[in-house]
Amino acid sequence: MDVAIIGGGVMGSSIAWHLTGEPNFAGKVFVIERDPTYARASSALSASSIRQQFSTPLNIHLSRYGIGFLRRAPELLGVDLGLKEPGYLFLASPAGEAVMRANNALQTAEKCCVELLDPAALAGRFPWMSTDGIALASHGTANEGWFDGPALMQAFRRKARERGATYIADEVVGWEEGSVTLKSGGRLAARTVVIAAGPWSGQVAALSGIALPVEPRRRSVFVFDCREQLPLLPLVIDPSGVWVRPEGRFHIAGGSPADGNDPAEPPLEVQHAEWDDIVWPALARRVPAFAAAKVVSSWAGYYEYNTFDQNGVVGRHPKIGSLIFATGFSGHGIQQSPAVGRAVAELIVHGRYRTLDLSPFGYERISAGRPIRELNVV
Repeated sequence: MDVAIIGGGVMGSSIAWHLTGEPNFAGKVFVIERDPTYARASSALSASSIRQQFSTPLNIHLSRYGIGFLRRAPELLGVDLGLKEPGYLFLASPAGEAVMRANNALQTAEKCCVELLDPAALAGRFPWMSTDGIALASHGTANEGWFDGPALMQAFRRKARERGATYIADEVVGWEEGSVTLKSGGRLAARTVVIAAGPWSGQVAALSGIALPVEPRRRSVFVFDCREQLPLLPLVIDPSGVWVRPEGRFHIAGGSPADGNDPAEPPLEVQHAEWDDIVWPALARRVPAFAAAKVVSSWAGYYEYNTFDQNGVVGRHPKIGSLIFATGFSGHGIQQSPAVGRAVAELIVHGRYRTLDLSPFGYERISAGRPIRELNVV
């Protein structure tokens, strides 16, 4: 039962690692990656954070599994991912207060470690922050933070290869049941094909006429210095959508582009105007010390953006049983890669999910027009 995984980033490599570790799996695993340098890979360009504060229960479950896995990475993968857990801090304006309270009720029911803070409590807990325009805050007190995402990807890849997975530096230009066609001219037989091509998964699916609403969306990340030394911040999400967190002695920050300026697969170039027009003004308003922020570096990466509902698409195609999706996570794929890798491996080997039931994220919801809206998209 040979398996061809299209995409060798963190998701594809997690699937390969989990699959090659399954005692009941007797086939071969081939991982096809067109860019073995990973220069454009979302896994290598991610801000690499993990949270439980979602509005969709399944996303909470996926990331809860993920935080446990990251803590065990030295044992499981032989690598220390530098995991830090200061939490996330979502800030809501009066217009967003009702949604935050509804999300908190769901998160509390799911036993997430999260607290609501009114402006007075917020100012007492984080005195370096301005509470202007804030009606409520949601603070994750445990199981949230950030880690070395590229190291996780490389560890999955390295360990999958040690277990026997074969990585092929090539590009898939066509596929059908039972095989994939490579740009080099070769043809690879495989009983199961997994599309884990990140932002380009929609393009891969289209090779066989399958509509998959996943496309690359550019996001710029700015590394900046601040003269004033602040205590360790959580990852803060402003009502504007701008986010910021520490990164070593610096901070990193970003935000979504302005409305109407978020095309599919634009050039992978940092949009420096976003710092001047969107990110820095929001940071300076929220944290007065950041008014003197100085950008020292920056990078741009692609989200694998699911235009349908911003949630992952996982599982078998309803009509093509040999095809499995693992894509479309819209910015939270790296934190959910351990759980999705586990789930897809179980689906291939056992014919069903055993650890986590990911069937709500199946392709069927797209063809049926039943979105599962994630309200906490960062």
